[in-house]
Amino acid sequence: MTTNEDLYAGASEATDAPADRVFTVSGQDWDDIAAGLGEEGGDAQERVVVNMGPQHPSTHGVLRLILELEGETVTEARCGIGYLHTGIEKNMEYRSWVQGTTFCTRMDYLSPFFNEMTYVLGIERLLDIEDDIPEKASVMRVLLMELNRISSHLVCIATGGMEIGALTVMTIGFRERELVLDLFELITGLRMNHAFIRPGGVAQDLPPGALDEIRGFVALMKKRLPEYAALCNANPIFKARLEGVGHLDLEGCLALGLTGPIVRSTGYPWDLRKTSPYCGYETYDFDVQTWDTADSYGRFRVRLNEMWESLKIIEQAADRLARMEGEPVMVADKKIAWPSQLAIGSDGMGNSLDHIRQIMGESMEALIHHFKLVTEGFRVPAGQAYVPIESPRGELGAHVVSDGGTRPFRAHFRDPSFNNLQAMGVMSEGSMIADVIVAIASIDPVMGGVDR
Repeated sequence: MTTNEDLYAGASEATDAPADRVFTVSGQDWDDIAAGLGEEGGDAQERVVVNMGPQHPSTHGVLRLILELEGETVTEARCGIGYLHTGIEKNMEYRSWVQGTTFCTRMDYLSPFFNEMTYVLGIERLLDIEDDIPEKASVMRVLLMELNRISSHLVCIATGGMEIGALTVMTIGFRERELVLDLFELITGLRMNHAFIRPGGVAQDLPPGALDEIRGFVALMKKRLPEYAALCNANPIFKARLEGVGHLDLEGCLALGLTGPIVRSTGYPWDLRKTSPYCGYETYDFDVQTWDTADSYGRFRVRLNEMWESLKIIEQAADRLARMEGEPVMVADKKIAWPSQLAIGSDGMGNSLDHIRQIMGESMEALIHHFKLVTEGFRVPAGQAYVPIESPRGELGAHVVSDGGTRPFRAHFRDPSFNNLQAMGVMSEGSMIADVIVAIASIDPVMGGVDR
């Protein structure tokens, strides 16, 4: 271990006091580190403040943790955020309402469809077209969100396993997630950042053969999910690392405004798909999953069980879509529907030439309208709306404000990762350093949503 002056402070900012020294630690045993601190004198050997992160393998994303330690016990823990800041919300004020979906889908990049969904529901409420959305579009939205819930939970479990050394959990988690991303690519053309859910419906219908692929995925997942239970549920090493770690009871969750698997792990069945249904969720048969341990192990079990429930919803949605062949997926009002018509070319990219000739040759008025709709966008009546939905991490909502123009006056998102990170301190303080990793992984923060 070496002691040197702070490289990031100017000559006038650094002092010679021992507390202002920077310690470069390179993998020694704790006894060696403590001995080096003791040489500094004072209470340095009793108390040390260290940075954990920002790097992914331990802090579940680009998150910096400031930990005050006594030995290997955490006495104080704070979060340092902002390393992934993108200015998405501000950028949306300079784009049309439809173009905003291209921005917000990139916030929580593990659950892009949920970002699009809450934003679009707010726009549709301001436009007063909630009852005009085609049923097929709503079913497709539910299908995509539940597929996305599975892929997000798989990443949470996989990366959480990687961070505690359970590498088999990580490899099979990403194996299954790849199958979901293949379905996304089949349906939307992209693996992530889709901008597929748009005001008035969805961008395009399901391609031929998509329902067969979806049913094949459901059948395969019913065989694969028991592998996670066999590897983890009763594994004594896995349980020893998670049980009793990151404990936070219902009273603490409610005080901090925590939602999602964290609050459901306390036994409280709060799920917006049931309590405030949207997109017709009240017509689907599924159960809200809870656990009663209020710890990291309970959050793992909740997520594992929720994937089974998502499979049930996907099966029901697929059965409904099979009966809706040829039905519209975009609202009938051509002043809102964008794109009003779409026919993919033989190369799979862009409109087919025949379709372009049809649009160009219909009438000058139609061409002008199409041009203005794409370049300028439609106007949204003045007002504001907030429509929360149940994302894989909890309550996700978009507060959209319109001044009557073609662009959002303001768009602000309540991202659950941001709220749930408040719990990091209370989950970690008093525990060992190794338990901090587990607690953060059980929160499952996605820093793109936190730093939007």
